[in-house]
Amino acid sequence: MNKFAKYDWAKIIMHIDMNAFFASIEQRDFVNLRNKPIAVTNGLKGSCVITCSYEARAVGVATGMKFIDAKKICPKLIRRNARPHHYAKISKGIMETLKNISSDIEIFSVDEAFLDLTSYQNIYSSPFYVAYLIKNIIYNQFQLTCSIGISDNKSTAKFAAKLKKPNGITIIDPKNAEKILSNYPVTKLCGVSNGIQNFLNYHGVFKCGDMKKIPISILGNRFGNIGRKIWMMAQGRDIESLNLVSREPKSIGHGKVTKPNTDNIYEIKCVLYRMSEKVAERMRFYNYESNHFFIAVKTQRGWISNNFKIKMYTNNGKNIFDLCTNLLNTIRGKYGIFQVQVTAINLRLCHIQKDIFENDNIQYILDRTIDEINKKFGKLTIIPARLNIPQENPDVISPSWRPSGHRKSL
Repeated sequence: MNKFAKYDWAKIIMHIDMNAFFASIEQRDFVNLRNKPIAVTNGLKGSCVITCSYEARAVGVATGMKFIDAKKICPKLIRRNARPHHYAKISKGIMETLKNISSDIEIFSVDEAFLDLTSYQNIYSSPFYVAYLIKNIIYNQFQLTCSIGISDNKSTAKFAAKLKKPNGITIIDPKNAEKILSNYPVTKLCGVSNGIQNFLNYHGVFKCGDMKKIPISILGNRFGNIGRKIWMMAQGRDIESLNLVSREPKSIGHGKVTKPNTDNIYEIKCVLYRMSEKVAERMRFYNYESNHFFIAVKTQRGWISNNFKIKMYTNNGKNIFDLCTNLLNTIRGKYGIFQVQVTAINLRLCHIQKDIFENDNIQYILDRTIDEINKKFGKLTIIPARLNIPQENPDVISPSWRPSGHRKSL
């Protein structure tokens, strides 16, 4: 196959994946870190490796690993404090650059994007040429590298991008996709969780080529659309188009990993209060309110959660935090906390149906005023007194982060 020839595919999809994005930015910005093993953690006391450089990966350090364990594997490992706002700013610049290549773009995460080049075949000489163009532009403008996968659908292009990392270009011809995928374990497919893996293994499916052993209905009945999608992905097929327009949010939430086994009730309340305020602020910014909230805390025994429904719709942080307190009262002193989650579920646009007995205008005006002050003078200029304490673990970028729309959050 001539890499620089035009492709006669029905679709031409490209996946751009930045290489060790956060760690590469740290090495770019600080000369003394270049060619050294580094791990980015959430704060100087963060217990988990968010990402690591390729020098660290070469000796076995991996994303999600506890830093203390990573240090044992790599004694020379250098800890770097995450700078999420800096990473988000750079990501936004990269995504704007990609939009100049193709307006048909889906920003998949802070360091990944899909481009649909199908409508641009008369503009560019070949998809391979576009891949080289993108890599050169990103390196010249941002001094960062990326890996690129090219195929006729999203899942195969994403799989291809991971085959030559870092800094590679991989093309998978649709005619050969099923054969190429057949010898790879199903865990290489995007979206295969431990639960799905165990289910597939139980049915004798270990490699993608084994997927034909079971009908698509088996996975569909057990996991719904995700199961059907994975069945097709294993054979190099994916009918999902690029999501070019941000959909209306079904929920708005914030979560945070706490210090391991935190049993100080005041610290736990501070974290939950901060998450409640962050959720409320985003709801007000995008003009949403809710009467249904999901509150959860993670303990050694797993997640403890509750769905709270209240009579009145709200986007006030204190109202949300009161629900968090209700959950904490049921487990007070029983378990240490590792993680928290606060999510507004049943969203609706503000004030579309006012209750004749509702009298929250003063609170609503006060919240909006505080938002305007914080917008003008900087976040957290005015905050509840309880939250006016330094954070040992700063905010992190959500996996669903986007540079614009309701997902633009840290």
